[in-house]
Parts: sequence; C-alpha cells; structure tokens
Amino acid sequence: MIARFGPAGNSNSFYDAGNKSTLQAPAWLYRLGLTAYEYQCGRGVRVSAESARALGKAAAEYDVAVSLHAPYFISLASAEPEKRDNSIRYILESARAVTQMGGTRIVVHPGGLGGLSRAQATVLASQTLRRAQTALDEEGLSAVRICPETMGKINQLGDLDEVLSFCRIDERFLPCIDFGHLNSRTFGALNSAEAFEALLDRLHNELGEERASQFHAHFSKIEYTKGGEKRHLTFADTVYGPEPAPLMQLIRERDLHPVFICESDGTQAEDACTLLELYKG
Repeated sequence: MIARFGPAGNSNSFYDAGNKSTLQAPAWLYRLGLTAYEYQCGRGVRVSAESARALGKAAAEYDVAVSLHAPYFISLASAEPEKRDNSIRYILESARAVTQMGGTRIVVHPGGLGGLSRAQATVLASQTLRRAQTALDEEGLSAVRICPETMGKINQLGDLDEVLSFCRIDERFLPCIDFGHLNSRTFGALNSAEAFEALLDRLHNELGEERASQFHAHFSKIEYTKGGEKRHLTFADTVYGPEPAPLMQLIRERDLHPVFICESDGTQAEDACTLLELYKG
C-alpha cells in the first residue's frame, strides 16, 4: 500500500489549464503524479448517478482514489430530532454517491454543540452516528467508511478526543485528521515533529494499527484567531502553519498509508504535489 495525495475539489490551475469538467480531473491529476481526489458536496449531494459513475470510471482508469466530503450542514448533535434525521439522510446520500464514484470514504463534519455541553453533544452525536451506520448497513453500503473530521473552531464539536471517541463506535470508522484545523484550535500547538509524533502515537494506541496507518487526512495552512479557524491559506504562508515537512517525514519513516487531501485556498493541487514531494524525501 501507499500513501495517497490529492486535492479537495478543483484548483484554480485546473481551470487555467483549459479543463471544463470534473470528469477531466483524474487524467489531470495523473499527469501531476497525484492519486487522490475529494469530491466536494459541502452544499448538498447534487451529483447525478450518471456523472458519479463516469467520474468513478475515469478515476479507476488513472488510479485515483475518490473520497467525498459530505454536506456542511450535517449536525450530529442538534437538539432538533428532525435535523439529526436529516443528517443521517445526508450521510446516506453521500454514501450512495461515493459508491457510484468507486470510492469508500465520506468525510463528515460533526457540526455545532447544539446548546449542549461538550460531553452531552458527544453522546448525542455518537447516537446519530450509530444510526447512520445502521442505515448504511441496511442499504447495502457497509463498505463505505464514515470519517468524522476534526474541526477548526473552538465552538464546534470535533476536537481530537471527540473524533477518537466517535471512531470507537464502529471499527469501520476512520478519523479524518485535519491538521490545519487542529493547529488552529490549539493556537499553533500542532506544528512540530514532536507534536505530530504524539498525535500519530495516539492514533495507534487508541485505534489500532490498521486505522492508524490508513487514516484520512486534510492538510492546509490556516489562519486562526482566539475562536480557532478563520480562513484557509496556501503553502506560501509563513505565519500560521502547520509546516508539512516534519509530518511527511514521519509518515514516510513509519511506513504509514493515509490519504492526504490538500485544502489550500485555490492552490490545493500544487500544494498536494508539495506534500507528495516532501513525502518522497
């Protein structure tokens, strides 16, 4: 197995190169040496089955692993039962689409705290995720792996402890470790070889070798304030971080095989190439 690298959606350069359709993304990524792509459904799962299957066919041809980002308006711990039910529906829609694309991973934002304490929100979100997994199983979508994401704002559900607790619900769950988000909500604390090493150790100790090796990841430099994440930057930033080189060295040295999706602002393909080159050493 190998570590894979690719962009979240299409970078500015994708369109600057004359590409018109996401169906062209796998071939374009192949030429860049990238092997992963995260389809963006943040504003809803609106891709047709025909388009999803066409993208999956192209991705298979060029050995590009497709994941899908589920809608941003998922709220696992909402105090309103209807919103929790809708969240399960959005996860189901995401799972159907990524399956048509030939992928197996959907990234899920846990959402806000819903006016609850962090502990209460974690319990309610866990119940919603269990129901979501049951819904996937009942629809024959058991191969899809839900990837709860670490979040960047302090008032959001999804710090590292919470995401690891979600992943203990079902051994199929994979953490989506967003290094920029965690660096933002810890005000720059996740930005050294020692900090990265401690995080990787914790994944191994709490989730076991398989998930610690094959976790899902987002990486970008992010500006933050006292509330956490403010906005995504590019690798040209020299102020906020996190810096990718120490992490890529650890991934290589430990022979880990995660999927790294770059979420830089407009330069996600170029910065994914930088991650790949750093990984290669």
